[in-house]
Amino acid sequence: MITAEQREQMRGWFAGRLPDDLFESLAEVTVDREEITVVGRIPEPRLAEGASAPEQEAAVRARVQEFRERTRDDRVAVAREAEHRFRRKVSWGVECGGERTLFTHVAAPVMTRLRQPERQVLDTLVAAGVARSRSDALAWCVRLVQRHTDDWLTELRDSLAHVERVRAQGPDAGPRESAADNGAEQGGEEQEGKG
Repeated sequence: MITAEQREQMRGWFAGRLPDDLFESLAEVTVDREEITVVGRIPEPRLAEGASAPEQEAAVRARVQEFRERTRDDRVAVAREAEHRFRRKVSWGVECGGERTLFTHVAAPVMTRLRQPERQVLDTLVAAGVARSRSDALAWCVRLVQRHTDDWLTELRDSLAHVERVRAQGPDAGPRESAADNGAEQGGEEQEGKG
């Protein structure tokens, strides 16, 4: 698991490395074992007062698409450096007009063993047309848990960060390693060039 200090170092690296005019502000840098997702705020399109909801939605979608195309080269350059440094894929997203849009990002396979009662849950979701396959049903279940237990998951992550800090102070703690040295288990090619 990545430590809070490593996460802060990565966020600081992106804040310092991103071109000043790329985003209005850096909204979020999220990290796991496979991927770093960088989300920034971009300006909302200027519309006439009283613009309809469909007009606003279309303007935001167009603004996001324009941003994605215009900034691709800058984002690819930053992603290559970050992927080399942190050994994780870099994905991008934006917030605009209260909407969040993620560009090309990693969908990592996860293997698990399930007993019959758990498989029956997945098979019921498939039979009911909620999911296309057991794999899709399992992803659906994870999204459902995430949606309904956000506070609990946040508290659990905070507890894990506290455990990491306590471990780092223990007698077996070696010299501190930077996120660049200890940041990842996986390497890889740059993802955004495909998106």
